[in-house]
Amino acid sequence: MSLARLTDSTLVRNVGLTLALALALLIISLALTPFNNLRLASIAYYFTALAGLTMLTGLNGQISLGHGALMAVGAYTVAILVGRDGWATAPALAAATASTALVGSLLGAVAARLRGPYLAGATLAFAVGLPGLADRYPDAFGGENGLTVPPPVPPSGLGSTFPLERWEAWIACATALVTFLVLSNLRRSRIVRVMRAVRDDEVAAQLSGLDVARIQITAFVVSAACAGLAGGTLVVVTQLAAPGAFTLALSLALLTGIVLGGLGSLPGALWGAIVLVMLPVWSDDIANHFSLSNDVQSNLPLALYGVVLMGVIVAAPTGVQGALRRIGRRLGLRPSMSHQEEGP
Repeated sequence: MSLARLTDSTLVRNVGLTLALALALLIISLALTPFNNLRLASIAYYFTALAGLTMLTGLNGQISLGHGALMAVGAYTVAILVGRDGWATAPALAAATASTALVGSLLGAVAARLRGPYLAGATLAFAVGLPGLADRYPDAFGGENGLTVPPPVPPSGLGSTFPLERWEAWIACATALVTFLVLSNLRRSRIVRVMRAVRDDEVAAQLSGLDVARIQITAFVVSAACAGLAGGTLVVVTQLAAPGAFTLALSLALLTGIVLGGLGSLPGALWGAIVLVMLPVWSDDIANHFSLSNDVQSNLPLALYGVVLMGVIVAAPTGVQGALRRIGRRLGLRPSMSHQEEGP
């Protein structure tokens, strides 16, 4: 089969899968309560951020502790454009994606010159320092209170009683589906193949004629664009961009999410997003059931993150999605294939 035919068949398959997922999410959203639609929206924008990060770390081998700050770039872009300049939601989200991709290119240029703990340290400094700009320039970014935006108004054709929470969930799911479609096609492209080559052996990749620095910057740009889109969507859902939402803990949670779900896997990003949204809920249920103190309750999610992460690393080193693949192969549900050959 020629490369063009393979590309066309992959595009058709991914478009069909995206449309099927859109129909499933529509049905699920219609069946959910307003509160659970907000949870669905949260899962959707976390998936967008995790999908980009798992491309960077899982497929290119670069560790980033600064993706929470990249989400903040997208969030404040949307807050300024929508809240102050009156932009519509869709172009504001597009602008947030583009602006964060630009920041990602600058951060990627630095990252391309660093390795291992030095790269982690540089992105860590970015994650810690960037939210502080809100306090440094309160007139522009609203200080600790942040910037508020008006909620997105559902189209009049949906009816005057259409729930706002469902409309927010639809917006968040739409951005997640666009991210899924773009990244699932990228996974079958030459771009990702050279990313994997650089991840596996930089010296061999360079000797074969690949521009390692350019490839690493490209991976950072793609990942940052996803983070910016996720941050902008978060603002659309919560109507607030504040520095307290983009702390170092968010960056660490995102990194934990891709490890739990499975590095380099888009379905793994979904599992990670579900864990990030539901784990605080589960911790609150546990704390309330056992009547734990407020101090214990506030720190319980971090403890659960650690327990779940250690359990997954021991029981499923390739994450939840990797464990499901192995189970599927043992049951004969799909043929055995290498991690590099697996689909999205």
